[in-house]
Amino acid sequence: MKYFNPSFLFVVFFAFTVNAFSQPLTLISWNLKDLGHTKDATEISFIAETLRHADVVAIQEVVAGDGGAQAVARLVAELNTLGAAWDYAVSLPTVSSSYKTERYAFLWKKHKAKLVGKAWLQQGEYAGLMDREPYFATFEVQGKHFTLVNFHAKTKSKQPETEVKYLKDLPALYPDLNLIFTCDFNLPQSHSVFNPLKKMGYQPVLTNQKTSLKRECLNDDCLASELDNIFYKSDHIKITESGIIHFYKKVETLEQARLISDHVPVYIKFEFH
Repeated sequence: MKYFNPSFLFVVFFAFTVNAFSQPLTLISWNLKDLGHTKDATEISFIAETLRHADVVAIQEVVAGDGGAQAVARLVAELNTLGAAWDYAVSLPTVSSSYKTERYAFLWKKHKAKLVGKAWLQQGEYAGLMDREPYFATFEVQGKHFTLVNFHAKTKSKQPETEVKYLKDLPALYPDLNLIFTCDFNLPQSHSVFNPLKKMGYQPVLTNQKTSLKRECLNDDCLASELDNIFYKSDHIKITESGIIHFYKKVETLEQARLISDHVPVYIKFEFH
């Protein structure tokens, strides 16, 4: 007579549990071009559909006034209709430059990530060295922590490297945090200003990948410049997939796409070591 071995059930349950909690986390970073009251309901719905499969989202270029924070709330309300409950944090307006002031935002699925403490804008001397000081948030996932550094550098014509260079100081300023830079750098990752970060072990997820939209496509080539990227430390996380989302292919014209944004979303799927 054969007897049932209860340890077999435990092994099956344990294997299922490990598999369920070790799924890669999807992170998207997106400059959403003047996210404010000018984004109508149709555009907000389109953005939500583009982001629905993410677990955590970092957004740049939320307008400081004119309905910026309200537009983020509208976006989250739309995401909540798509099958998962979301939460969000919106920064106060950046203070370094009154002319360039903006907000940032973080969005996350409640069942996938938990915000640890509060998100914060970088204060002190660094705030005065950048037109739009970075916005930080620490998240807990599967008992592990990571901190997103959300940053929008000044435009290419204004020499963004003059402020991007200060990002190299942040790992020393926050030595206990697992920093992931989710930024519109307005620079390609090949620029020498990134060499100090690279020497510290930070790597770009994209190489030679254009992320901004042209005004007109040329022979199906609609991308203009290498501006957006995500930098991470490979001894902290393992990237299982990365790339851009070609959202502009889902609308009729490039002009319509540019009403959504003149940048494409950058994404990664990652696991913790």
